[in-house]
Formats: sequence, C-alpha cells, structure tokens
Amino acid sequence: MNTIVKPPVKTPNKTPEKTPEPSGHSRSAARSMFDPAIVVPAIADSFRKLGPRTQLRNPVMFCVYIGSILTTVLWVAALAGQAEAPAGFILAVSLWLWFTVLFANFAEALAEGRSKAQAASLRSAKRDVMAKKLESANPKSALRITTATELRKGDIVLVETGDVIPADGEVVDGVASVDESAITGESAPVIRESGGDFTAVTGGTRVLSDWIVVRVTVNPGEAFLDRMIAMVEGAKRQKTPNEIALTILLVALSLVLLFATATLLPFSMFSVSAVKAGHVVTITALAALLVCLIPTTIGGLLSAIGVAGMSRMMQANVIATSGRAVEAAGDVDVLLLDKTGTITLGNRQASSFVPAPGLSEQDLADAAQLASLADETPEGRSIVVLAKQRFNIRQREMASLHATFLSFTAQTRMSGVDLPEREIRKGAADAVKTYVERHGGRYPQEVSNAVDEIARRGSTPLVVADRREEGARVLGVIELKDIVKGGIKERFAELRKMGIKTVMVTGDNRLTAAAIAAEAGVDDFLAEATPEAKLATIRSYQAEGRLVAMTGDGTNDAPALAQADVAVAMNTGTQAAKEAGNMVDLDSNPTKLIEIVEIGKQMLMTRGSLTTFSIANDVAKYFAIIPAAFASTYPQLRVLDIMHLTSPSSAILSAVIFNALIIVVLIPLALKGVKYRPLGAAALLRRNLLVYGLGGILLPFPFIKLIDMILTAFGWA
Repeated sequence: MNTIVKPPVKTPNKTPEKTPEPSGHSRSAARSMFDPAIVVPAIADSFRKLGPRTQLRNPVMFCVYIGSILTTVLWVAALAGQAEAPAGFILAVSLWLWFTVLFANFAEALAEGRSKAQAASLRSAKRDVMAKKLESANPKSALRITTATELRKGDIVLVETGDVIPADGEVVDGVASVDESAITGESAPVIRESGGDFTAVTGGTRVLSDWIVVRVTVNPGEAFLDRMIAMVEGAKRQKTPNEIALTILLVALSLVLLFATATLLPFSMFSVSAVKAGHVVTITALAALLVCLIPTTIGGLLSAIGVAGMSRMMQANVIATSGRAVEAAGDVDVLLLDKTGTITLGNRQASSFVPAPGLSEQDLADAAQLASLADETPEGRSIVVLAKQRFNIRQREMASLHATFLSFTAQTRMSGVDLPEREIRKGAADAVKTYVERHGGRYPQEVSNAVDEIARRGSTPLVVADRREEGARVLGVIELKDIVKGGIKERFAELRKMGIKTVMVTGDNRLTAAAIAAEAGVDDFLAEATPEAKLATIRSYQAEGRLVAMTGDGTNDAPALAQADVAVAMNTGTQAAKEAGNMVDLDSNPTKLIEIVEIGKQMLMTRGSLTTFSIANDVAKYFAIIPAAFASTYPQLRVLDIMHLTSPSSAILSAVIFNALIIVVLIPLALKGVKYRPLGAAALLRRNLLVYGLGGILLPFPFIKLIDMILTAFGWA
C-alpha cells in the first residue's frame, strides 16, 4: 500500500565527526592468536586440506606429501615382510612427515581462521532489512515498503531515526547522525549530509537521529559490506607477485635437491657393488633427507604469512582489495600526505593580532570578534575566544546589533558583518586588498609585510578591514596557526631511514607550505595543489620507477587515487573516492597511511626473515642425515657427524622431528609478524643474515642433539 510520508524537518544533533583512534586500533572481531574458537576449527581444517588438489597448490609441501605417502607404502610393505629397514623406524619417519604436512596446513588454517572470525563479525552486521523506497528524490514523494534485496542501483530510499540503512549509497537530501560501529568498531556517531565530501553511507549502519534521502549506488551482492567479507576471507586471497616469485624460487630449489637426492641411490648401489661392503641407502632415508633439505619451513608458512598480512590490515581497520595492495604498501617509496588533519591537527587557531599602523591591537580584536560572532568554524570561534582572553571583550548579542552576517564563499574568499554604521570584512589578503581599494581605501605596505611574515612562519594570515561613510581601511592581520602534530617529525625520520620519501600536499601558498614542511620534517611539498597537480606529481614519480601511496576522500581526489600504486580512500569520503582506491580506511584517519606502509613492510620483512631462516637451518640437518644415511657406504663421512648422534636411525628421525616442530614454533611469528624496524634495505639484509641466517644455522644443532638424547633415553634410537 502506498502512503505519503512527510519527514520531520528538524536540525540534526550535529555530533562531531569521530576522532579516529591511534595506530594499533583493532576491531572487536580480532581474536587472540590461539583462541579455542579458532584453533579447534583450524585443526579440523588441517585434515581437510590433505586432499591432493589442495596440496598441489603448495609445490614444496607437495613434495613432503608425496614423501609421506611413499614412506607409508614402505611401512605397509615392511609389515608384509618386504622390509628395506625396520618397520618401526619407517613408521616413525612416515608419521613425522605426515605431521610436517599437517603442521603446515594448521598454520594456513589458523591464519584463515582469524580472517574468517573477522568476516563472521562483519557478516553479523549484514542482514536483510526493510527499506522505504521513494518515487523520487523528494522526501515528500510517495513511498513503498520493500526489502533491501529488492533495491537496485539508482533507487531512492528514505531513512529515518532508528532505521538501518538498507544499502550503500550517497545522501541526496537531509542530514543525520549515523552509527557506523557495526562497520568501523567505533561507538562515536558521524554526520552524513548531502553535498560536500561526507555523503557516502554504508548498508548495515543505523540512523540515530533525523532523516536522510539516499540514492542507492550498488546492486545486491556488490555492497561494501559484501566486498569486505570477501576481502577478509583468507581462502579467497590471491597470491601476490612477490609471493609467486618466491614460490618459483622455492620450487626450483626443491627440484634441484630432488634430482640430487635421486642420484644418491644409484651411487650408493654402485659403491656397495664395487667394494662388496656396506649397505645401500634406504628409500626411507632418502625421503627423509629430501624433506629435511628442501625449504619446508618457509614453504609451510608462506601462505600463512600472506593471510596474516591481510588480517593485520583488517585489525588496523583497513580493508585492502587484495593481497597485492598490502604487498605494494610494503614496497612504497613515496608517500603523498595531506597537510590538514595528517601532518597538522587541522583546526587552525587564532594566535595573535597584528594591527595596521595607527591602530591598537584591541581595536583590531574588537572588529575581528564582531566579524566572527556568527562564524561557526573552528577558526571563527578561536578568534572570538582570543579577543575575550586578550582584552576581556565579551560576546555581544547579535540581535541587539541589528547585524547582517556574511558567510565565507569560495568566490569572495571573505566573511564578515554589516552593521548600521559600518561593514567589517575578514579574509584572504588579496581578497581584502581588492575590497579596500575598490572602496577608495589604501592597503598599507606594513600589512603586506605582516602577511608575508606570518605566511613564512607557516601560519595563515587573515586580514581584517572595515568600511564607513568616509571610506575603507585595513585594520590589521589575524594569525591563524595550524599546529604540527606531536611526534610526526620523528615518524617521517623513520620513513626516511627506510628510503621512503614524504611529500606534503596542501592548498596553501608556497611560503606557508614551505614553513610547515620544514617544521614537520617532510622531504618535499606540493603547494596550491589541484587535482591535476596531484595527478601530475604521482605520474612524475612513477615515471622514475617509484611506487607512490596517497590518501583521499573527495571526488576530486579520485583521479589521483586511481593513479597511485597504493590508494587509501577514507570511509567517510565519496563513493567515487572509494571506488578509485585499492584500500578503504574505516576509521577515516589520514595518518593511517603511515601505519599501512609499516604493515606492508612488516609482511615483507617477515617473509624475508623466515625464508633466510628456512634455507639456513638446512645446513645442520645436512650434518645430521648425510653421515647417518651414507656412513655404511662411505665410512669417511663419519667425520661429519659432529653432533655424535646415537645411531643412524636416531639421527634421521631427530632431523625429521626437528623439521616438523620448527614449523609449529614459527607459526606465532608468521601470524604476528617480525617486529617492525625502520631500516633501509641494506641494513635489513645485514640484520636478517645475522639474526635469521646465523640463527638458522646454529639453532638446529643443539635441538637435534636434544631430540636424539630424548629418543635414546626412551629406547627409541
């Protein structure tokens, strides 16, 4: 049944835009690493992943999988009387090879389980709700009650107090306070209104007060929440280019070792036949040797590292469209950062009054306060407060003044007040100068000098003038200071150590931009930035072979976001910005770009560290297995038994057990990531070689010996 609805016309409770939490903020869906709710399903998934098709996706672990099957067959043959080695030994080797495969499956399943837990949290916010579909964008037009699943792109819906927004869209009329905690994890409501850069709304969020008319921008199944769920599902993750390249390297290394191991059998047979002594090496020993020498550690953890990288992005309230975007963040070497809200606090505050020649500071403060009484911007309110603090000038009742207030516009670049006996204007220096000269006044050189000096300090000059019957005159300059965020300079210094160049983007003039850039410690700046200038800057850096990251929230940022290698769109921004970016920051915190780069770097550091460790720790296993397997054929190899292991079977089994257990030990490191350090590529390589290279060589020796001693103590050697 169609009904006519007249939405209540009222002013919304304008709750301020939420203040994002600092880096490290995580969603409520983020679970502890070994939460039983994640571990138990991961154990079950480890067995489900034993299928040949699943194993074939990881060529290194597929070799272990084949070795497990082969030794199992040999054990069955030994039970049937066709033994090449004791059945108990073959069974032990076979079981630990199966454990190696299962531990690698468990690492991947655990990483995927964390992502699935996050997806489940998001899925709980996704439900079919009722929608008030309008015939037109007019909120008073006829509406029809329908379900969210029936809405299509371009439909118009009315959302009132208490209603859940049925689909992603843009506000075309009205203004309302919206609870986005289901998406962002933040309890503070936000304002969404037509016009400007805060028009985008997300399906599944709730209107807390007032009403909005929303134009739907997606079809069912294409909503932001649907894409979020798909993105954080680890099973849907595509391998990144670097991951593919590393996989190819590991496969090549495994093939070389496979061929080398395969040739050892005929050599052993020939030697035994030639000298008529010793024993031919067993296939079980060769299978154990191959598994221990190929890079199983990184092979088993590689997928988990990638999935965990996506998960860490989600914990930071950032949705990446793919693992490629996360990895690109780690390779970024140029950051384009907006000045306002990123480098500076964003709300400029009046800090001083500089009067024109012949006038007192109090005269300027009185006029400036009059012109700002109706100015609701942070800058306007700070002028009123500063005048009161400096000269105890109290606010006056606007009604008693018989005043007409003029709002700031992009065309006039001034605001002010018209009183019965005078006009007061405040605004950009050139706009006020034109105003004064047009009305027969003179613009003093001292004021021009004050404007230049204020701009040189990195502040914003605001010139005040008034006009009476006798003509117009300049009263002086207000200094608006934009405060650089505490600690931002140190963070830029860390990025510089990593070889990342920081570029501040601002609409300020070059003098102001240069002063703030120097105070903040950025490497370069782009002043008087336009969409075209941003796009040209990104392209020029990319032409030099550099990877560029930037943030944006407006439609005018979309071209630059589409061009950037890592483009972070604000969740509060327009639909065009979200579609152009390859990441969405749910907190809408511009400084999150620095954290995103750090997460990407951490993922690459983790992968590099574990690859170094995996290849290095094969050396110790070489000293354990080679003498044990071939000492009977080549007695001279006994000198390599530097660990003095109990027996050949104990040596082989100890190496296989260590090879399996080290995967389990390194799972927390793979999921959590190595500790982020702001190091350059050369310093990072040296550190990896020292910590993970040397550590990977030395660590297996004592632990293989310890396992050998335990096996001996229990009589299993």
